[in-house]
Amino acid sequence: MEVLLGHPGGPYWAGKDDGHWTVLKGEAEPGEDLLDLARREFAEESGSDAPGGPAIELGEIRQKSGKRVVAWALEGDLDPDAAVSNTYEMEWPPRSGQSRSFPEIDRVGWFHLREARTKIKDAQSPFLDRLERALAGVSQAPETPGE
Repeated sequence: MEVLLGHPGGPYWAGKDDGHWTVLKGEAEPGEDLLDLARREFAEESGSDAPGGPAIELGEIRQKSGKRVVAWALEGDLDPDAAVSNTYEMEWPPRSGQSRSFPEIDRVGWFHLREARTKIKDAQSPFLDRLERALAGVSQAPETPGE
């Protein structure tokens, strides 16, 4: 089994690898269906529609920043070389008055679980544990924040 992870784009993430990859994600609008949001963000950050089919709910985590992340797993395929992310604008270099555009995700990659555990942000590693249990057929309730 392999999982798809994205590497954050922009100058602050350049040269950083292990412990910095992430599930593809975004911020929800009030009342927005979170699975619909996850599918939209997948498309925006990979350039491909999210796979159809049943979604495995992986629950919620909170990152060190306090950001709440809810994730699902879907079975699918994606050519990492064909992935293209949306972009964001920021002042760069700092205090220069110049605005530059950067991809939200500068690359995606498929990783076997063992390697994914070294690549993914520490706070998101419970998603990998939950996916592994779900695929092994272990019944579980969705996890709550603070685990």
